[in-house]
Amino acid sequence: MKEHRKIRLIPFFILLILGFGFIFTKQTKSNQKGLSPSIETTVGTKISENNSFTMHFIDVGQGDATLIGCDGEWMLIDAGDNTKGTTVQLYLKKQNVSKLKYVIGTHPDADHIGGLDVIITKFDCENIFMPDKASDSKEYKELLDAIKYRNYNITVPQVGNTFSLGSASCIVLGPIALSESNNNNSIVLKVKYKDTSFLLSGDAEIEEEQDIVDSGVDLKADVYHAGHHGSKTSSVHNWLNKISPKSVVISCGSENVYGHPHRESLDAFKEIGADVYRTDEQGSIVVTSDGENLMWNIDSSNTWRAGQEGNDIILDSTVVRGVIEETGESEVLINNDSNLTKYILNNNSLKFHYPDCKSVPKIKDKNKEEILTTREELIKRGYEPCKICNP
Repeated sequence: MKEHRKIRLIPFFILLILGFGFIFTKQTKSNQKGLSPSIETTVGTKISENNSFTMHFIDVGQGDATLIGCDGEWMLIDAGDNTKGTTVQLYLKKQNVSKLKYVIGTHPDADHIGGLDVIITKFDCENIFMPDKASDSKEYKELLDAIKYRNYNITVPQVGNTFSLGSASCIVLGPIALSESNNNNSIVLKVKYKDTSFLLSGDAEIEEEQDIVDSGVDLKADVYHAGHHGSKTSSVHNWLNKISPKSVVISCGSENVYGHPHRESLDAFKEIGADVYRTDEQGSIVVTSDGENLMWNIDSSNTWRAGQEGNDIILDSTVVRGVIEETGESEVLINNDSNLTKYILNNNSLKFHYPDCKSVPKIKDKNKEEILTTREELIKRGYEPCKICNP
């Protein structure tokens, strides 16, 4: 009898084991469906896929470029200077951006709109916003040529205009009045995603900041993209106190000639207790929101180090080109580094050539760029050497 009982118990144990296996398999499949998985950012910080809002402050040296994504829709604000168009293009491709719902050139300075001609040419763009302020600069004319080439129209946003990016809402706060200054004609934008908010002000200085404060609009924001690269001509106390940001992001180039960020601005940010993030020290900075909380791809800076005025400016680590004056005009700087070589870029095929390569005359003008840099730098930026001239 005892032996018979043992035999009868065997099927029961088999069923029990199979039952646990089924539960384990089901749980594993549920996890694979992505109920609450995480993904790696470019620097390794984990961000939940449930966060459908991201803001990227792209490192373009001494300039601005901000990419905002929400629910699969994208907006780009500025694109650095004339040497950074391809840098921004490659950054967008890495984020799987194929279409831009909005492209905003905050104002005509070269370090903001210089790279936008590449973006306009390479991406489908639904809406292009620019202020009612023209410029005689080469960069501005190239941008207009690109817009004309794609048969796009320019919209001049008005104060109070609102528009949506996915489930995020955007409102135009400035410029309230036209100014002779490019900086004080900057498009100022507040972006709100559920209970989190962001304020971006281009190069707006004291005059435009005061106009907006006087308008009585709600400026309060969790994240403030510091005006004019952290210059003391922006982010004055009454403006900053109205925003009352928890975090401040400064876009500027390492050892830039203007001394950005200025000590006065850093002291003001410290006084209000804001965390400071800066592209000159930390590279591209990414913040994501789940609607209530903000998550960053890197810890805030704790150096509180002001820039040093009068340094030679090189916007890329080896590219000898830069902005000399705050008017935004750009020109090639003199540099004695004999390791630098002149190359011709094809920004469509992402190939680089020697100037006398027989392929160069075949490159369309809109895709051609002459640059003084190193072979290693171009490869690092995603270009490949031509197989004919073997640069």
